[in-house]
Amino acid sequence: MPDYEALIDGKPRKIELTKTAQNSFTADVDGKPHKIELQTEKIDPERTFTIRIDDKAYKIEMPKIEREKIIPVRVEEATFKVEIKASNRKQAVTSFEPTPMESKRKTGAVRQVAAEGAITAPMTGKIVKVKVKKGDQVKANQALCIIEAMKMENEINATRAGTVREVNVAEGSSVSEGEVLFILT
Repeated sequence: MPDYEALIDGKPRKIELTKTAQNSFTADVDGKPHKIELQTEKIDPERTFTIRIDDKAYKIEMPKIEREKIIPVRVEEATFKVEIKASNRKQAVTSFEPTPMESKRKTGAVRQVAAEGAITAPMTGKIVKVKVKKGDQVKANQALCIIEAMKMENEINATRAGTVREVNVAEGSSVSEGEVLFILT
């Protein structure tokens, strides 16, 4: 699983996540491990949920997480300003910056580098809804699909207007961080 740098009320923290079961994780925060369990199957529309950290339950309220933006996270009665920095793993290309398409063989596995117009998965997760099909015209910021990761739904949007040239995912499929989901022209 990925590791992140987070700023919590301006203080940097290194966080490494490891999934241990369906709703359980180990979070190594600045070298100290914590056992985390999500207490709910789905997060309600107000984005309120309960987690158990090291056998103590906490009520959490937070908006949709956006990397590199400060978000207010309410834990019980306290509110923290949290900014999730980029993962230390290779970042997914989610914009339309031209990148050459190539395949390289490496120990029997095929690795694909994102092509121009590629929309890639910013995280590992499951596709819960595909909102476009091949040939559709899309507007900038239009939702293309929804990925569920760590019980949170994340909308994947087009960064510019264009035509859907390829749809490489289906509802219910699993995707890895960096995997090409769509190609727009």
